[in-house]
This record gives sequence, C-alpha cells and structure tokens, in this order.
Amino acid sequence: MLKEFKEFAMRGNVVDMAVGIVIGSAFGAIVTELVGKVITPIVGYMQGGVDFKDKVYKLPVPELAEGVAAPSIGYGAVLQALLNFLIVAFVLFLVIKGMNTLKKKEEAAPSAPPEEILLLREIRDSLAKN
Repeated sequence: MLKEFKEFAMRGNVVDMAVGIVIGSAFGAIVTELVGKVITPIVGYMQGGVDFKDKVYKLPVPELAEGVAAPSIGYGAVLQALLNFLIVAFVLFLVIKGMNTLKKKEEAAPSAPPEEILLLREIRDSLAKN
C-alpha cells in the first residue's frame, strides 16, 4: 500500500497540482491584501466613507423581553462580500489579461528553423528537381 501511495504521489500531475495550489494560495494572499489595503479604501472614499458591513434591517417585533435585541438581517455584510468579490474578480481579470498579452507576444515572435531543418529542405528540394 505504501508503494502504491508513493507512485501516486510522485506522478507528474499530482506534483504539478500541489505546486499550483501553493502558488495559488500565495497569489490569493497578494490579491487579498491588494483588495483590502488599496482598492477597497479607494472605493470607500468614492462612496463617501460608507461601510456596508454595519448595515442591518431590524425586523419589526411587537414585544420583546427586556434586554433582548430585535432580530436583524445583516444585508450590509452580504453587500460588502459581493463588492469584494467583484473587485477581486476584476483584479484577477486584469492580471490574467496582462499575462495573456505577454504570452501572445512570445508566441508571435517567429523563430528561424534550425540549420539542420534548412539543410534537409535543400536536400529535399534538390531531390525533387532531379
């Protein structure tokens, strides 16, 4: 059983997946800090300093015992989470778009074929003429 587990764990796609998860979590931390410390304060400033987290709707309850708070729906936390999601999704979109642009530039640069290929083509062409 240990031998089978070792073979499974050492397969290429398992190791690649593990590396992807580690890099993804590190990248997630970067994006979270970027959103939390840079983008969200800018958006809050543009909204006039409104913080959605504290927004609640208190349910109307006819009679409550003394010292019992009225039940409330915290819609502000949901709105804040939605806003954070949209910001993170947009930042990831921009990062991936930038990476794709760089990748296209690399693919667009045609490389000259190796000298062996050129020689083989010359031989093929001369044989075709004869």
